[in-house]
Amino acid sequence: MNRKYIVLIAAFVLNSVMATSQEKPAVSAEELAKKLSNPVAALISVPFQDNMDIGIGTYNGSKNTLNFQPVIPLSLSGKLNLITRYIIPIVSQRNITGQGASQSGLSDAVVSAWFSPAEAKNGLTWGLGPVFLVPIATNDLLGTKKFGVGPTALVLKQSHGWTVGGLVNQIWSVAGDASRSDVNQMFIQPFFSYNWKSGAGVSVNTEITRNWTAANTAAFVIPALTAVTKMGTQIVSFAVGPRIQVAAPSGAKADLGVRAAVTLVFPK
Repeated sequence: MNRKYIVLIAAFVLNSVMATSQEKPAVSAEELAKKLSNPVAALISVPFQDNMDIGIGTYNGSKNTLNFQPVIPLSLSGKLNLITRYIIPIVSQRNITGQGASQSGLSDAVVSAWFSPAEAKNGLTWGLGPVFLVPIATNDLLGTKKFGVGPTALVLKQSHGWTVGGLVNQIWSVAGDASRSDVNQMFIQPFFSYNWKSGAGVSVNTEITRNWTAANTAAFVIPALTAVTKMGTQIVSFAVGPRIQVAAPSGAKADLGVRAAVTLVFPK
């Protein structure tokens, strides 16, 4: 079942990318950077986001999470888009669950779908729709073994190179392994960025996860430097910066973290 999910998602991404690549758009680096700062922009992008945390908890553990998270927009009408995002985490960790213990494989996928206006008004745009937790984890210690669903929403304002906004979702488990804890989790992500005409930029994301079932919170502040460039004919965005953990469940705080991301961009 896990392989089927991956194959279906990969095929969807490939078909969309191939269709888009037939076009020859002339889009400036500034405009691309602006769209990449907007989660509901009508822009196909394929980010590979790597998160490394070390010095975690009692056993001084380490954890690397590579998020494969394609964003695919669908035009529903002249006034309405459906923006879909698929986050598939590939995890490798050591000394997290016990001294000398290690796990690696897929974690659960999160699939979001935002209905959003095709055109922003005065730089203001929004998105609203469902979010799904899909239990594709290949290791019991890397996933919930629960299928979940809930609402997701975002709003942002762009003006004079600035992007300021926030994203929120809430997931409740509705099916899955009865022996595992229920999922009741909220994710909040305030963000802002500034982009220059060259396509270079700076950004700050704050990522807060509240586990209502376990009554704990994890939070990171992630400043980053960003850039948009070309590698041959392929448009690519880069981002790098520290992951600063400011809150964590008891005994699970990381001493140091870093995020690096490479995004393949396919303008429409």
